[in-house]
Order: sequence, then C-alpha cells, then structure tokens
Amino acid sequence: MIEFYRIKHDLRLLSRVKSSAKLIREGRLAYGWAKSHMQILDNTINRYQKAKPLKGVTLGFCLHITKETSVLLMGAKELGATVACCGGNPLTTQDDVAAFLASQGIHVYSWNNQTTKEYDWCIDQVLKHKPAILTDDGADMNIKAHFDKRFKDLKILGATEETTAGVTRIRAVERQSKLRYPVILVNEAYTKQMFDNRYGTGQSTIDGYLRAMNLLMASKRVVVAGYGWVGHGVASRCSGMGSKVIVTEVDPVKALEAHMDGFEVMTMAKAAKIGDMFITCTGMTGVIRKEHILQMKEGAIMGNVGHFDVEIDSQFLLHSSKSVRQVRPNLDECTLSNRKKVYLIGQGRLANLVAAEGHPPEVMAQSFSNQILSILYILKNHKKMENKVIGVPKEIDQQIAVDALKAMGVKIDKLTLKQTSYAKNW
Repeated sequence: MIEFYRIKHDLRLLSRVKSSAKLIREGRLAYGWAKSHMQILDNTINRYQKAKPLKGVTLGFCLHITKETSVLLMGAKELGATVACCGGNPLTTQDDVAAFLASQGIHVYSWNNQTTKEYDWCIDQVLKHKPAILTDDGADMNIKAHFDKRFKDLKILGATEETTAGVTRIRAVERQSKLRYPVILVNEAYTKQMFDNRYGTGQSTIDGYLRAMNLLMASKRVVVAGYGWVGHGVASRCSGMGSKVIVTEVDPVKALEAHMDGFEVMTMAKAAKIGDMFITCTGMTGVIRKEHILQMKEGAIMGNVGHFDVEIDSQFLLHSSKSVRQVRPNLDECTLSNRKKVYLIGQGRLANLVAAEGHPPEVMAQSFSNQILSILYILKNHKKMENKVIGVPKEIDQQIAVDALKAMGVKIDKLTLKQTSYAKNW
C-alpha cells in the first residue's frame, strides 16, 4: 500500500490511502495520456537523460499536482533528482496523480481539498527535504524559505517562479533587498506567456466555466477583468463562443489595446450592473468588491483565474450572504441581503483548475520545458548569479520555440548568407 499523504495520525486521510491502488492505476493512465501529448518536454528530458545532470540534487516543487505536472516531476527524477512536491493550491491536486507519483518514489505532500493549515504543513514537509532548487507557482514556498525562521539555514542555490502572482511577490522581496538567492521568472518567458497564459488559460477557463454552470455563453455579456496575457486569451475565447465581451482595466495602454481589439472597455462599477458573467484575470486583490456585487443582476456568475482567491470578495459572498448553497459541483448560489441570487465558481479560487483540469498538456509542455531548462541553468551558473530576479535566458526561450515547431511538424525559413550580411551592415 502506497502512503502518499504522509500523515499517519489522520484517519480521514488514511481512508484515502487505502484506496490508493485504484488511484495509482488511474494516475498512471493520466500520466501516460499527458506525456503522449507533451513531446516538447519529453524531447528536452531525453537530451539530458544519459548525463543525469541532476544526480544527487534535491528539488522542491510547489505546483498544481496535475497530470501535466507529473510529466515534469517524473522527468526531473529521470535526470537523477530527488524530488519532493506539494500542491500550489489547496483545491487543485488530482489525487490519482498524487498517488501515482508517490508510487514512483517521489515524495508527495498533497491532496485535494486541503485546509489552509494542511496546505501550509505540506510546504513545510517539502522544505524539510532541504531542496537545493525550488520551483514555485505563486511564491508560497519561496516566501516561507525567506521569512520562516525554521528554514533560514537552508542552502538554496536558486528558484524558478511559474505565475504572475508569484512574480509580483518575489519582486517585492527583491525591492526590500531581502532576496536570499537568484530567482528565474519563468512566467516572463515569451514561450510561457504566449502559450500558457494566453492559449492555456483562455481554453481552460472556458472549460471550467462550462463544467461548473453548463450554460450557453453565446449572447451573454462576459466581463473580463484585466487585459494582460491571460485576459487576452480569455477575452478571445469568450468572443469565439459568441459572448459580448467587456474588458475592465487600470492600465491605459492595455485598455487602449482592448478597445482597438474590438472589445467594450469600461469601469467595473459600470460593468457590474450589466454583466452576465465575470472572469477576473489580474493577479490583483479587490477587483470585484462588495459594492460591485450588490449592483449585479439576478443570476450573475463570478469566477477567478488569477492565482490567489483575492480578486473577488469571496469572504463577503460566502460568509455575509443571507444564504449559501452548492447548486452544482464547484458552483455556490449566494442570496444577497437585497435578495438577489448570484453565483461563485470554485469559491473564488482558480476556476480553470478547481472546476476543470487546467491547461492542456501541449501548452504545459512548453512551460515545463522552461522550468527544467531553468533549473539546469541555475545548477550550472549559480556561483556567478547575483541574488536578483532574472528573466529566462534568451537561448532557452529560443530553444523551446524550435522544439515546439518541430513537435508540431512546422518548418520555417532560414536567413541566407546575403540576408545575414545585409542585417549586419549599417
């Protein structure tokens, strides 16, 4: 029997462990399906497999434990690493994948539907393995490694960060001159932003909303808060479904871009009164507040695809409404003090992962190739790297684009000698 939750005293969790044989079988199938559609990452792993460059190195991962993530973690193990992982969100772990990973010798501290205390405990367990390099999604592990006194003596060579919210937090640490080690911002790699943030979140958001509500999107007014890479993808996919898209923004350049792309642009105060569905994509707190919610139409549906559950005032919705009841999986009906009924997907957490399965494997293959190559870069170059945040080295971004095109069977032109000479001649 595989014990993958590592908490022997908790009978509730032990009951889950007893069914792990079935979970392992399901997780192995999920892993195989994802891997067969992640050729880019598979090719990256295969290039280094003989050399085993991570032999003797312990890696700590705080990521959404999904079938796509399992391909990354198994790849790191194949390159020789000792791997310890926990979930990057209390509600997004796929238990079958966690069971499968544990059966393969990976230290897994994660299960679906954790309490905040359990989630925090799991991060502690990964750090107790004394990882040399951290890979984070939202910076919870990196923040703990920096400011929890229990881990002040850890010798960490560097870290990578996967998402916008985590980048914001790590930059704040750097501004305070408290960064203990270099952090590569994988989220800012072009091949990550374009495919993961735009195409991945764009598609998986639609998937999550449809699973949660199963309503027609055509003709509905969908309010997209934020027009960064994620907002681009979400607005585009909603428009493709026939929705009338409204964009709210605080950045004048992004607002102008949304307007020129053909979307209505207005304040959230105005959009709240006319929107049918709301999708927050900002990474910022307090985007949809109490005053907005009270102005919404009967039946308005809200969801968030930013990393943390701070964009929608879910505390007000779930704890100050006259009544709250779950009417569908991952969909809560909240009856407000004004007797209007509004709806919240996934308790305000990542709708595309809580209500669906997250990004498609083809997308995550590129994001995770960025991760594994950035880990190898840190291992090779950490002695000459300063304790700063840095972007993914350009050569890594370029290599992943080449690998992606090859995996998709796309061929492109090369500059001729004459063109190369012309480009160099002032």
